[in-house]
Amino acid sequence: MTDMTDTTVAVIGGGVGGMTTAHELAERGFDVSVYEKNDALGGKSRSIETEDGYPGEHGFRFLPGFYKHLRGTMSRIPDGEGTVRDNLVETTEMLRCFGDGEKVRSPEKTPRTPGELIDALRNMLWRDAVPSREHDYFLNRFLTLATSCDARWRNEYENTSWWEFTDADEMSPEYRKYLVRGATKVLVAMDPEESSARTIGRMTVQTVADILDPRRDVEILNAPTTEAWIAPWRDLLEGMGVDIHVDSTAESVGFDGERVTGIVVDGERVEADYYVLATPVEVTRRLVTDRMREADASLASLDRLKTDWMSGVQFYLEDDVPLVRGHGIYFDSPWALTSISQRQFWDVGFDRYDGIEGILSVCISDWDSEGVVYGKTAKDCTRDEVAREVWTQLKHHLNDEDTVLDDGMLVGWYLDEAIQHDDEKGRNENEEPLLVNTVGSLRHRPDASTAIPNLTLAADYVRTNTDLATMEGANEAGRRATNAILEREGSSARRCEVYELEDPRIFEPFKRMDAVRHRLGLPHVGETTKGVWKRVLVG
Repeated sequence: MTDMTDTTVAVIGGGVGGMTTAHELAERGFDVSVYEKNDALGGKSRSIETEDGYPGEHGFRFLPGFYKHLRGTMSRIPDGEGTVRDNLVETTEMLRCFGDGEKVRSPEKTPRTPGELIDALRNMLWRDAVPSREHDYFLNRFLTLATSCDARWRNEYENTSWWEFTDADEMSPEYRKYLVRGATKVLVAMDPEESSARTIGRMTVQTVADILDPRRDVEILNAPTTEAWIAPWRDLLEGMGVDIHVDSTAESVGFDGERVTGIVVDGERVEADYYVLATPVEVTRRLVTDRMREADASLASLDRLKTDWMSGVQFYLEDDVPLVRGHGIYFDSPWALTSISQRQFWDVGFDRYDGIEGILSVCISDWDSEGVVYGKTAKDCTRDEVAREVWTQLKHHLNDEDTVLDDGMLVGWYLDEAIQHDDEKGRNENEEPLLVNTVGSLRHRPDASTAIPNLTLAADYVRTNTDLATMEGANEAGRRATNAILEREGSSARRCEVYELEDPRIFEPFKRMDAVRHRLGLPHVGETTKGVWKRVLVG
């Protein structure tokens, strides 16, 4: 490790991107300071203790199998006799629930034959209300994506909406509701008519790859996020000499036309050799000046990125309701709900939480559709109304002779504090929205390395292989920001590993064939057969 303790770095933002950057730089001998506006590190990933001493979260944490960057970092954070990586536990099932009472429980097991693969894909997507031939057509669309070369992903699918790629306009309302809109909105909080086929398609292929590869488990933490991950990480950073400042808000950035000259934090000027903006896109927009935008056009493009809402509610229960050892997905819920019943995964003593036996953590992905109780969108409801509406939508999907959510078991609830109701406007404000990838937005996303020589970016809007606003994307951005500083310093220190997404190997020969077709200017084979499929559908 190169001794570079005289080189100072100011990291603005103490979420996953900022903590990752601080970790990597401190490990390589840099003198790092972190400035975080909240009273704790972790950003959207931190836990927040309620007045009753219960754990609240922005939303439940889970790690798909393709989260290699995050797992690598976790394996380097000591915790007790092991590491934070040891605090991850495997999920084994998924529960798909519909408003008419239908429930489909899908075991997460690895297919061993092509037939089992087709069955697994069908099981993931199957809904009786959707015509079977449309299921087959959607499967064709998936296989077209999975067997496409990288150049086609960049040049065609980035500039095509998921709605257009799946031919949603030509299919039944059920096809649009359950296969195109429902799964997309519930899983990644995106509008299929605005979001790119590249982003949604990549996540779909990676989700299937997690099923195909027995080495790629979907995992969640065995305790509240701060306890199982963020607190040990902070301890490690402080032990490495990182100077951490919480309750510290960045107010402005000084720029002399060539370099950043300092950042004002709570009225005090902070100076360093390098600066890392590990802030959400809406904060970065405010901090970046017009002169900085002139120096780097990618900073000007930040204004063209879109954000939306995806936040969670935790329900604290008198009786535990395990539901399923994995995710519950509520396809007919107007607010696109997903959930995890937490206690079954937590190996900590639940007796420290007085008066409760279970926690049901729910994510709301659609804040713009009207609910079933008040006839209002989640953005227009008060905080109490949001909680009541979500609870009611869950009951509509879950309650039967085997599962009962009863109002009497509800001890309390916690809604993400970033969501606050403005009584004068009659609607909610969200201090922590989520970046969503729209058609063609990749070109507007900046690299971690900017044209300003002492400024890098480490947040989930940065252009990464992960390609989605997630903890994994923020971690990868932090690694890229570190590598950019190492390059500019001419450092001989080891570079951070940055991983490519790994598609299922079974599709590799077909991707190579498609690469030849793409170079020749020919469409994917799947596009040439679409007409046949459509004739069958209407036939």
